[in-house]
Amino acid sequence: MVPPETSLARFAEFVAALGRGPGKSRALTRDEAREAFTMALAGDVDPHQLGAFLMLLRYRGEDGAQIAGMVEAAQATLPPAPPADLDWPSYGAGRTRGLPWFLLAALALARSGVRVLMHGSNELGSAVSVADGLAALGLAPARDMDAAAESLDRTGFAYLPVATLAPALDRLLGLRRLFGLRSPVNTASRLLDPARAPAGVDGVFHPAYLDVHLAAAECLGRPRLLVLKGGGGEAERVPAKPGTAFLWSQAGGRTEIALPGQPGLVLAETLQRSPDLFAAVWHGEATPQAAIMTIQATIGLALLALGRAQDPGEAEAEAARIWADRR
Repeated sequence: MVPPETSLARFAEFVAALGRGPGKSRALTRDEAREAFTMALAGDVDPHQLGAFLMLLRYRGEDGAQIAGMVEAAQATLPPAPPADLDWPSYGAGRTRGLPWFLLAALALARSGVRVLMHGSNELGSAVSVADGLAALGLAPARDMDAAAESLDRTGFAYLPVATLAPALDRLLGLRRLFGLRSPVNTASRLLDPARAPAGVDGVFHPAYLDVHLAAAECLGRPRLLVLKGGGGEAERVPAKPGTAFLWSQAGGRTEIALPGQPGLVLAETLQRSPDLFAAVWHGEATPQAAIMTIQATIGLALLALGRAQDPGEAEAEAARIWADRR
């Protein structure tokens, strides 16, 4: 169906605002971004307009208020979600990452009593996906929101592919195949938070996106969100080297958390990308140090995000206990 002329004309105003040129172009306000992205998700724009819009947003540099407006537009399309303690997006497409050790961290947390709702898409990456990792353990993604609610009640964990959760958003994410570039849709997806959880943990591939995530979380009134430059762009801690996590909380604003490294530790990415190894680590039949330390360090990140640990040392000790007790 061809969008009405009034919609095309309105959306053209947003494209023009972004692309008028040096000294004349400007960022969209949060309200404008919400309206524009609502139209994009509904298909009320010409494909040429949509491509120009997304690439102009990327070229100008992502803005926290714009992303917040896009997130609000996407959230308005979602069905009601079951309650969760921790929002965990997984949209990494890193070419160098190996097995999704962060998934084992999330599952161990769930067994400790934390309700974890993971959502995402790894369709545009070449690494082992979350769905593949679940399959290696005899598990599967939730087929719909009701199935996610049942899984959360039964196991404390559910994974909703974005294609199931938000098909229109998934369609826009897929445009990366045509652009050859990620777009701000990727950032908005990571911040979707379908359950409006009291805490979230998120990873970015490039440090420039850290501030965007924190600024958007502040605009959206998120209670707590921990962000770091993670392995493969995922919320996964690489403990072989020191790093920094950034926490936004309504109570304390922005805080930097120094994460110590362990020099000499082999990177988990060097391990064989074998579903059998992945399952063996979960069942305690294999204990490669690189994988175990990555999993425990990632559990620690989630504990810091949840406010269940006050510093990395306390998080590390509790994470080791949670991992040991998962069985």
